[in-house]
Amino acid sequence: MTKEMLQNCGKCGLCLNACPVYKLLKEEQASPRAKLQLIKAYDNNTLASSALLKEIVSKCLMCGSCTANCPSGIDHYSKFMEMRKKMVEDQGETPAIKSLIYLLAREYRIKFGANLARAGQKILPDSFAENYKLGNIPLNNFPTLNTTPFRKASDTIILPDKKQVGTVLYFTGCATNYLYDDTGFATIGILKHMGYKIIIPEDQTCCSIPLLFHGAADKAFKNITTNINAFKNHDVDAVLVDCSTCGEALKNEYPRLIENQGQNPFDTKKIASKVMDILSFIDQHFDRLEFDSTLVEKLSVTYHAPCHTKNNFGAHIIAENLIKKLPFLTYKRTPDFDECCGGGGTFFYEYPDVSKKMVDKKIENAKAVRATYWLTDCPVCRMNLAGNLNNNDNLQVLHPVTIIHSALKQI
Repeated sequence: MTKEMLQNCGKCGLCLNACPVYKLLKEEQASPRAKLQLIKAYDNNTLASSALLKEIVSKCLMCGSCTANCPSGIDHYSKFMEMRKKMVEDQGETPAIKSLIYLLAREYRIKFGANLARAGQKILPDSFAENYKLGNIPLNNFPTLNTTPFRKASDTIILPDKKQVGTVLYFTGCATNYLYDDTGFATIGILKHMGYKIIIPEDQTCCSIPLLFHGAADKAFKNITTNINAFKNHDVDAVLVDCSTCGEALKNEYPRLIENQGQNPFDTKKIASKVMDILSFIDQHFDRLEFDSTLVEKLSVTYHAPCHTKNNFGAHIIAENLIKKLPFLTYKRTPDFDECCGGGGTFFYEYPDVSKKMVDKKIENAKAVRATYWLTDCPVCRMNLAGNLNNNDNLQVLHPVTIIHSALKQI
């Protein structure tokens, strides 16, 4: 973003009501417009770099709400990422975030970290897991890592259960691969049922959004080119994601970064044009679904719309309407179904007090509608929501595809 674009900020304040952090803290420095003014002052050399400036810029969920609601068309999202990079160069980064970036920058390191975490989950005493928290989430509330990484447990080419109607590429992301394989197997089951051939490139790796959020664009570029090379030679109808944050990376960040590197963006833009979230794809081809007619009792569900589903794909209403028309569900909407849960990648770890207040409000409203299942299509949202529930809350958090797949007619 140019300095001229920053001048377009009229300080109108529409971003205040859109920003989850500002709405909670009611501090001007937490607002998107304040961050833009501080960035402008820094760029003009009238404001020095400092630890406080880094914290102000970092205390942001990177949800994209300010960009989506800005009447001047300012891309806060990209500018905040650029500023975070400068702040890391100036002020450094915490050891925990450095370690995360190091792991996510190479697939073999992610595998090593997942194996280490899996072993840790087995040997940690229950008393320690109950009392020690990572951010605002007790360790015993974190999901158990997949016994086998999802991509290793799946074929790279999967044929449909019926006559083939098309071919799709499935980008699994890190969470499905290492944490939530139920999402992956349900996605495959639905696509096979609908008649789609599925390609799961074995060379795919982290989408790199966590690296970009923490100012490590240079380290992210290896992953980005790896994914582009893994996808570009496949002729498919759609590139599907089960996580809208991964989808945001593939659809919007990859083309921008490739162009900024002075490289030919043709392959990247071709891939980006086909990126679609799985719930929108299912809704678009809803007539291909056949449900088990013996299901009589309806399941009670509510839905949490992730920020990137709402702000980058505009698909939260599509997802909600899809849930509403599923014949085996009774949908109960909460008044804040599309408000941020406070997960925000590593936000729940870096700013646990702020995140906790946000997620507790979500939980209170979800419990009030007396649903049995809480559906959400973001793995970090799922982790944050489930991680802050108590055992007696009687509310199970799932990706919508899991419950859709469970109701399909056996072919």
